[in-house]
Amino acid sequence: MKYSIADIYALFCQHPCISTDSRRCPKDSIFLALKGENFNGNRFAAASLEAGCAYAIVDEAEFANNERIILVDNCLKTLQDLAHHHRMQFKDLPVIGITGTNGKTTTKELSAAVLAKKFNVLYTQGNLNNHIGVPLTLLQLRPEHNLAIIEMGANHPGEIAELVEIVHPTHGLITNVGKAHLEGFGSFQGVIDTKTALYRFLQKEQGLVFYNPDNEILSAYAQAGLSQAYIAAKCLEGSQYLHMTWQGSAGEHLLETQLIGAYNAENVRAAISLGLHFGVEETAINEAIQEYRPSNKRSQWMESAHNQLIVDAYNANPSSMNAALDNFLPRPAGKKKAVILGAMRELGAYSQEEHERIINRLLDSDLESILLIGEEFGQVNDARVRQFQDSDSCRKVLEIEPLHDYCILIKGSRSNQLEKLIDVL
Repeated sequence: MKYSIADIYALFCQHPCISTDSRRCPKDSIFLALKGENFNGNRFAAASLEAGCAYAIVDEAEFANNERIILVDNCLKTLQDLAHHHRMQFKDLPVIGITGTNGKTTTKELSAAVLAKKFNVLYTQGNLNNHIGVPLTLLQLRPEHNLAIIEMGANHPGEIAELVEIVHPTHGLITNVGKAHLEGFGSFQGVIDTKTALYRFLQKEQGLVFYNPDNEILSAYAQAGLSQAYIAAKCLEGSQYLHMTWQGSAGEHLLETQLIGAYNAENVRAAISLGLHFGVEETAINEAIQEYRPSNKRSQWMESAHNQLIVDAYNANPSSMNAALDNFLPRPAGKKKAVILGAMRELGAYSQEEHERIINRLLDSDLESILLIGEEFGQVNDARVRQFQDSDSCRKVLEIEPLHDYCILIKGSRSNQLEKLIDVL
């Protein structure tokens, strides 16, 4: 029997839980056999039924040997088509699409916290923002949801265009565009062209774009259709956390966040703007943002027995690395300052140039100690600099020669696993 998406959707309505991991198969769920470089989910279809799944979906005929195993042409395409079909059952539901080079996860988390003050919100968990995570999130939509926030990431041309066709957002924003995944995108313009696919979709569908008017690159693209600028806000000094003021209809609000870095201001402004647009009370907006505490190694302030730590170790590219240094290097004198930086990955032909720029900034600073992890930094000749191949080798040295009484910025790509260093600092 040839199954259409409508047929599979009818099964999904009876068993509204999709599993892509045969080790985690809730009873009566549907197992969908995805493939990767090092795995083939088709091989586990029978095991998923034994584990409690009601059905399994495969795309290799040799594994379709059970009446409860459904054969399709391509499991990934089936997942995406099923998610889109499900999303379109909620045509009146506002769906906010968020993408960008930096800050999209923080913006999504802040926006969800704000909108949850008034609505039942479905939003992307963690950073499940790719061609698999996005459809899996959409498939969690239920009638009780009033609004959805879907984060979308990309590391190659055309990926956002593909994701927005699945998501069909009604509102959206691009946090920023920067030099990330240049190996995949080919150039900075490639990043811009890929990310602004969200704008082009919303403009075609008469959706609403939220944008930062201070971003000269994105403003021109955003204003080509229905658009709304972020609310203005002013950053205040005098705290290690980001404090701001913004003007609402009820007067000026003081907003004391638990985020580190002025670079988070535009993420906060985006969340405020979304809240205002959807009618969340201004005091509730402030409460939501002030209550939000990062716990995902993004802009996170920590104090150990020996040091103060700024942990921003989930992602790194030239724009986010420079933003972190812009915030950290001017910090007032007090404790000694040190940085532990992991290499920026997926920069291709731009890697050497971008790492040299970061090194030059470090060497021109008043830092007392500089720890660099990753061969991408090359060889640096400076008495303050210590270099390591990976976090494990850095950790071994820090266990013997610990840093004490420092304020330390920890920043690097996720693949560096810099979180391994936290407990020895």
